[in-house]
Amino acid sequence: MSPRDTSYQAVVSRKNEIMKAAMGMDYESFVQSPIAFDYERMMRETGYSHEDIVRIQRETKVGDTPLFELRNITEAVRKTAGKGKGARIFVKDEAANASGSFKARRASISAYEAAKKGYKGIIAATSGNYGAAVASQAAQRGLKCIIVQEVFDSRGVCQPEIIEKSRACEAYGAEVLRLSVGPELFYVLLRTLEETGFFNASLYTPFGIRGVETLGTELVAQVRERCGKDPDAVVITHAGGGNLTGTARGLGIAGCANTRIVACSVDLGGLHMASDRDFNRKSFTTGHTGFGVPFATWPDRVDVPRNAARSLRYMDEYQLVTQGEVFYITELLTKLEGLERGPAGNTSLTAAVTLARQMGRDEIVVVQETEYTGAGKHHNSQLSFARENGVEVRRGDPADNVPGKAIVIPEVLDQVRGKVQDMGKLRLSYLRNAAKAHPVGLWTEGDYSFLAADLKMDVAWVKKAIKELDN
Repeated sequence: MSPRDTSYQAVVSRKNEIMKAAMGMDYESFVQSPIAFDYERMMRETGYSHEDIVRIQRETKVGDTPLFELRNITEAVRKTAGKGKGARIFVKDEAANASGSFKARRASISAYEAAKKGYKGIIAATSGNYGAAVASQAAQRGLKCIIVQEVFDSRGVCQPEIIEKSRACEAYGAEVLRLSVGPELFYVLLRTLEETGFFNASLYTPFGIRGVETLGTELVAQVRERCGKDPDAVVITHAGGGNLTGTARGLGIAGCANTRIVACSVDLGGLHMASDRDFNRKSFTTGHTGFGVPFATWPDRVDVPRNAARSLRYMDEYQLVTQGEVFYITELLTKLEGLERGPAGNTSLTAAVTLARQMGRDEIVVVQETEYTGAGKHHNSQLSFARENGVEVRRGDPADNVPGKAIVIPEVLDQVRGKVQDMGKLRLSYLRNAAKAHPVGLWTEGDYSFLAADLKMDVAWVKKAIKELDN
């Protein structure tokens, strides 16, 4: 047998074949058109009940994490809020999971599935907490693990947070393939999957998203037990969409129909995530608009044929916050609540402060995750690195923040304001991307129904919106 062509074009052209072998799931069976597919059937065909997932996660130290009321932060917010305002703020402490973040939930089912199907190892492409989560779960299931990680710019310089996450992956026994920023990440992932025959523990498979559903159901059960009601709002740090999708689906399983699903990202507008120059001029490797907006407006830009993380399908609101605001709230959480947690997980806490200030005192807002911190993940390391890369760091009004140029840290709590992202524009951007993927003149009623569900709107809205775009 002649050796396979390993050129970039040849490997990428085999992606569906490689992915099918690396997961044992035939995505083609769900496809209905270039844009539509049977999303719920794809999720069901993981083959796991919710009870199965809870049991599997308990075997590897995942789930059943505590819910804390942030009484001191709530009181501080009430001092800056109007009369009768200042909702109670709770946080789900996902740092209590094995590997220190909610992503252990995503990795747990993929590792279990890989072991059940007889794969010798698992692979994931990530620069974030997910790599550590996959490595931790692989160790507990007796699997080999390879993490493909985007680490360096062209100078060979790496962010301290990424170095810390790389260290964590290796601590759990993973082999880490470190790459420079650029398009080779997907190519190296495909080649490694093909050469090893390992399982693809992608962030965007149905297995990963189903694993996060337990976060939503636990959260609801804990709030109901403590407060006798459902949460009024749940705030979720948004990047690729899996965190929001899985948590929202879990809220649905728990029958929590009236809770507002609020996404939150750090505003890094103007910085390009694939730019060698911009790569080290941002102080957040995840939870920012460089991922949050593109993945919301076209989810199927990932390493699997169809993405199970579809944030606009579940999102009610989208809040943006600045880097300086998140660093301020990270300090506040430590100083007022005695919880030292990583800045990325505190993105949603920053939005929760703004929301709580606008909500009634009898209402409840839940921050649905924290992440561990330490070494390079600590915000002081990130700020020092920003200064080294020519970014100004100062105290003042965070409205003066300029991504890649200035990080402005608030001087007082009422300067933590955030801002609202326009959901209408996001939905229209999604439709433009859908039209590029499949000409509007060829759309069927099934396509319109799928798009309506994916945008959390009705078919009439989609038809009206696409006509206006054409004009």
